[in-house]
Amino acid sequence: MTEPADAGSDPALERQLLVLDVNGTAHEVLCEPRRTLVDVLRHDLGLTGTHVGCEHGVCGACTVLLDGRPVRACLIFAVQAEGAAVRTVESLCDGRELSDLQKAFAEHHALQCGFCTPGFLMLAEGFLAERPAADRAEIRELVAANLCRCTGYQPIVDAIHGCATARRAARKEN
Repeated sequence: MTEPADAGSDPALERQLLVLDVNGTAHEVLCEPRRTLVDVLRHDLGLTGTHVGCEHGVCGACTVLLDGRPVRACLIFAVQAEGAAVRTVESLCDGRELSDLQKAFAEHHALQCGFCTPGFLMLAEGFLAERPAADRAEIRELVAANLCRCTGYQPIVDAIHGCATARRAARKEN
């Protein structure tokens, strides 16, 4: 279904009804095709954990998982996410307890101002799902994809490696 945003306006601005699967919940959103996923997540769905940084796909602050893979939400139109599973940083915590990855970031002091943290968390969550046995060199290469001006990256590498190590140990116990 489409609906004109403004009578007599540009047809490219017609709004479309989308159904987005975000953090396991279906959301109906009426928006213009040109709206980015990050804008819809923040402004229409109120999921402000996904941050807007450079809006050019460089900084990684807007990283979310799309069908389990890290993507820059500022580079994807919301209409492109229809039919896919979107996970934001809000999906990591059950509302009562932080996830193991979030705890590892806190334990390793892998955040300071916190602006880049949601992007790093989602980047790491997607990466560890694919590469649970990642070593420090692989993790170091991974984190180079996102920008942080506060931590110097080593605590982030330590946090991700610590989480990966703990997850592997937990799997061996089970």
